Amino acid sequence: MKEPEVNLKTALEQGLTEEEYQRIIKLLGRVPTFTELGIFALMWSEHCSYKSSRALLKQFPTEGERVIQGPGENAGVVDIGDGLAVVFKIESHNHPSFIEPYQGAATGVGGILRDVFTMGARPIASLNSLRFGSVDHPKTRWLVEGVVAGIGDYGNCMGVPTVGGEVYFHPSYNGNILVNAFTLGIVPRDRIFRGRAKGVGNPVIYVGSKTGRDGIHGAGLLASAEFDETSEEKRPTVQAGDPFMEKLLLEACLELMQTGYLVGIQDMGAAGLSSSSFEMAGRGGTGIVMELSRVPCREPGMTPYELMLSESQERMLLIATKGAEEKVKRIFEKWDLEAVVIGEVTDDGMVTVLKDGNIAARLPAKPLSVSAPFYHRPMRKPSYLKDIAQLKPESITIPSDMNQVLKELLSSPNIASKEWVYRQYDYTVRDNTVLLPGSDAAVIRIKGTTKALGLTVDGNSRYCYLHPQRGGMLVVAEAARNLSCCGATPLALTDCLNFGNPEKPEIMWQFDQCIKGMSHACQVLGIPVVSGNVSFYNETFGSPIYPTPTVGMVGLIDDCRKHCAQWFKAEEDIILLLGETKDELGGSEYLSVVHKLERGEPPTLDLPLEKGVQETCRELILRGLVHSAHDCSEGGLAVALAECCFHPQRSIGASVELRGRSIREDALLFGESSSRILISIPKEGMKETERLLGNSSIPWEVIGRVGGEALRITCGGEVLIDHPIRELHYLWRTSLERLLFSKEDD
Repeated sequence: MKEPEVNLKTALEQGLTEEEYQRIIKLLGRVPTFTELGIFALMWSEHCSYKSSRALLKQFPTEGERVIQGPGENAGVVDIGDGLAVVFKIESHNHPSFIEPYQGAATGVGGILRDVFTMGARPIASLNSLRFGSVDHPKTRWLVEGVVAGIGDYGNCMGVPTVGGEVYFHPSYNGNILVNAFTLGIVPRDRIFRGRAKGVGNPVIYVGSKTGRDGIHGAGLLASAEFDETSEEKRPTVQAGDPFMEKLLLEACLELMQTGYLVGIQDMGAAGLSSSSFEMAGRGGTGIVMELSRVPCREPGMTPYELMLSESQERMLLIATKGAEEKVKRIFEKWDLEAVVIGEVTDDGMVTVLKDGNIAARLPAKPLSVSAPFYHRPMRKPSYLKDIAQLKPESITIPSDMNQVLKELLSSPNIASKEWVYRQYDYTVRDNTVLLPGSDAAVIRIKGTTKALGLTVDGNSRYCYLHPQRGGMLVVAEAARNLSCCGATPLALTDCLNFGNPEKPEIMWQFDQCIKGMSHACQVLGIPVVSGNVSFYNETFGSPIYPTPTVGMVGLIDDCRKHCAQWFKAEEDIILLLGETKDELGGSEYLSVVHKLERGEPPTLDLPLEKGVQETCRELILRGLVHSAHDCSEGGLAVALAECCFHPQRSIGASVELRGRSIREDALLFGESSSRILISIPKEGMKETERLLGNSSIPWEVIGRVGGEALRITCGGEVLIDHPIRELHYLWRTSLERLLFSKEDD
């Protein structure tokens, strides 16, 4: 079949710029073929090449004493001792999930699972971070149902528990939802695999599902462009997932990894056969020759262009040792999978693509993978910050009924329980889950050791919209704080950076400022960035999402028995507040829900204080002094106290006396001052606790006792909140489902 003519118009239709097209011609010394043009357009797309972000991502600290593999591979790897390492990464599948929520979310989960087991690790836990539009938007219910079902079905079929996550709603996501998927696996430290083509003459082997026409242009034109009136027409580019096939692929790959026959392995995810072949050759400093007529196809008559650009799911590309081809095939046949030799490794640095012996593409590997172009985009501070960053507290009326405010916040979609979501996930499969969803962080035991891992995903787009640099700092700090509340010492993080169109200077300024803030927090807290993902062009008809950097963080608990949860456990326990409440309301959920305002600067952050609060909390937990620990974040102190009372098995009240009459009552109760942790201590542990706290440099105070059937908060003898805890618990637990599905409260 004769390929279409290639010219500037063709290149522009593929998503390339005129400058990039001329660069290709200069690089090759000729006009590319249509297949070659498609490969360039895919590999040089924003989604695959990070051409707008690569220069700025270098600000992140990526090294540490436990870091085995940082950014640049399929996932990051961190040493946890006992000869073991953890492999983890977070990635986005935003645009596909908006077009087709079920398959978009399902294939997002499938892709991140493959990134992890490609490194040799068995996945043991997944989390997700989801952002939807307003709960009353006409598409939100359909999108929520589809995304949650897609995540649940794929993870459940794979036998990988979904142990936690976050769900937020905001109008900025009405036209562009976010679906960020995180997976972690365990691997022997001496058996880590990488996506590199090594060994001239070694066979290149295609394994997994057959290739179809689904997903073509997914990474190039769907994920690397804004949504507009043509977006619905792109529905066919969304891939279809098969978790049962992926389960077989997982087991076959892990079995092969025990044999010594495997040299390199790469997931065929975004950009499919193009990315896997060019990236493996680029990293390995080698070349690859492939014969496409050998590629298993499920549709007849597929062209080289379609075969190279297809993003059909559940496929991998392997480099095996020469002579082991039949042994590799037998392993995959055992799992009812095809394994087909489609080429071999060469020493010429070129990827040569043949179809029936004829050259369809012959391109240098490195310029399309590790040396793709990158840009220093112009930046400009957004004009909206001149007005919206200002907040005059005197213009904010202090509500007369704080009980009503608390109920409004507990029933708001961003604070209400996400039980309706996570009860659709299997979060106990494989019997590793120690702390169930709903607390600050998930806890997963590491079988065969005394250790456990704390896992969390966090983000706050409102903070990043109002003050991107501080917002970036606060995202990292809160993730680390959540881990500290479960008793885990933060090890490293992976990030998913979701932003609008990078060609707009205001968006690039937001991006740069968020990275500066995140990087600074990582450096002070000693937390390296080992993997991640950038998702640009999250906007529709020119309206961008709020800047949304999402952090997935992993921490280590040396003794699993000493993990901690957020819920009060025993009557008469003493409640302490670590950290200090300030007169701050900017960017709070309270301002948004009660006063319909999103303005002001987000809470200030003293990183040395943050570090001290977290270290003190972990020390108290390690010594067995703490019955519960909970981060104060969205909704402030009153909401955090209520959440501590909402034990999954029973409600338990608390009586609290606050100091701080110089602080506005609404800021005292609902302000979101950073670096605060609520802990509860049994009476017999108070003497030792006070001694340890006295030796620390952090502010702290005793604020109340656990017990009773109400949450009662007073200040200076004045009752601010007094409400039956069972009613608050019911409101919090059932509100999200009622908001989404208009069910009557019975």
